[in-house]
Amino acid sequence: MALTESNMIAIGTPAPNFHLKDTVSHNYYSLDDLKSKRATVIMFICNHCPFVIHVNSELVKMANEYKHKGVSFIAINSNDVDNYPEDAPDKMSIVAKVLKYPFPYLFDKRQEVAKAYDAACTPDFYVFDGDLKLSYRGRLDKSRPGNNEPLTGEDLRVAIDAALEGKVIEAQYPSAGCNIKWK
Repeated sequence: MALTESNMIAIGTPAPNFHLKDTVSHNYYSLDDLKSKRATVIMFICNHCPFVIHVNSELVKMANEYKHKGVSFIAINSNDVDNYPEDAPDKMSIVAKVLKYPFPYLFDKRQEVAKAYDAACTPDFYVFDGDLKLSYRGRLDKSRPGNNEPLTGEDLRVAIDAALEGKVIEAQYPSAGCNIKWK
């Protein structure tokens, strides 16, 4: 596993649209179908990455908490499943059901969406305001597997709260995790 940091694309970048299959419902969704009028969190995750496994409980907690504030969460897996079969859509569906993901878990088979977002690692987080302009890109918090920092979601929470208030926070730190497994 290669530790990779997220790419820090420009604040204000518009969210690229997509049309991807949800691995649980088997329905296809676009960004317009899933976005929120208040704030939208897009997360690039996968099944096997220890960094994602480490934060899964906090992702579920946050998504459940913030849906009551009108925030949409969307998870996307863009990994090459030929070389990483544990990230295949059938396995994604199992993970989503077992962990009770309160958000769609979409599969980016052609990796076009990850490239459009300039995603680099899992997990990688993007917060978009109600106009789908980027207001945050980076980490969930300081916690990493084995570093003994508590899992709080602090950085992402601050970013979402700021987006709900129409603000952009100054301090933004890249996420770090496994690199996206490109074809």
